[in-house]
Amino acid sequence: MSENSEFRFGSATGVGSMPGGDARETAKTITGSVEDFPFLAELPARGPGADMIGRTAGMLVELYARVEPSGWRIGDRPGRDTKRARSWLGEDLDALEEFTQGYEGPVKVQAVGPWTLAAALELKNGEVALSDPGACRDLAGSLAEGLRSHLDEVRRRVPGGQLVLQLDEPSLTAVLRGQVKSASGYRTHRAVDRQAVEATLRDVVGVHGEGPVVVHSCAPDVPFALLRRAGAAAVSFDFSLLTERDDDVIGEAVEGGTKLLAGVVPGTDSALSDPAGSVMGVRTLWRRLGLHPGLLAEAVTVTPSCGLAGASPAYARQALAHCVRAARSLTDNPE
Repeated sequence: MSENSEFRFGSATGVGSMPGGDARETAKTITGSVEDFPFLAELPARGPGADMIGRTAGMLVELYARVEPSGWRIGDRPGRDTKRARSWLGEDLDALEEFTQGYEGPVKVQAVGPWTLAAALELKNGEVALSDPGACRDLAGSLAEGLRSHLDEVRRRVPGGQLVLQLDEPSLTAVLRGQVKSASGYRTHRAVDRQAVEATLRDVVGVHGEGPVVVHSCAPDVPFALLRRAGAAAVSFDFSLLTERDDDVIGEAVEGGTKLLAGVVPGTDSALSDPAGSVMGVRTLWRRLGLHPGLLAEAVTVTPSCGLAGASPAYARQALAHCVRAARSLTDNPE
């Protein structure tokens, strides 16, 4: 995305989910902690419809989903689960709008990407949409339309915000490898062709023509090269899951202008090391790749390793503040 090459990401942000159920308190925490890169929170503790699948299902256009004992299932008409998902999203947007008055700079919003959505949403027969290529196409098209109107709504509410769209794709590697289980649990759905995966992602990434798209996965073996080809301007990942096998693709990504949202701070209550210690692995990787230290602060945004929904509210605040201090240490001492 060459038109976004000048876009400046903030130095630290969150992945998306936060603990608790109070939208205003959460927005206040976020805007007070990650001041140069706030994000629209997800609060899954409120129940179905506030979880990441339910929230994104509520954004779909002309497709609706309801909660069944086995999970979210596509239905014919909007029911109470869709209405509840939309209502909670409205609350979260109200809170973000209130606490970003006068703010100018990057703002991140998250939605589940097309392949993780296809691996999670069930069709009427109980199998996930991933089992049916036509259903995958319909789902991706509906998601793209829903994201367009969602981004328009956020622009209206945060007029000074430069929007960053994050697509959450934790199931992407499983989709590519044929590891998504069938409804019975006794078999797996066959692997989806890599070119089809890339083309669908490119279509959904393309809805945010005015700004950069981040793809997030906290699973191992994130397909960095595929995501870059699909147009992702940045990749968000759990840094602790990287292996030296990933070195070459990460080096190529950084040299090609791809930003890294490096998850280095634990997502659940833990004793935190000093901020410089949290980013020591990032500095080591940089040296190993022979990358210029001056690129570090520009290329890397520091985040928790995954969402903070499983953390205590006190730890979530502490983790976001720690990300900011760790990012500062990268800027001040890139070597």
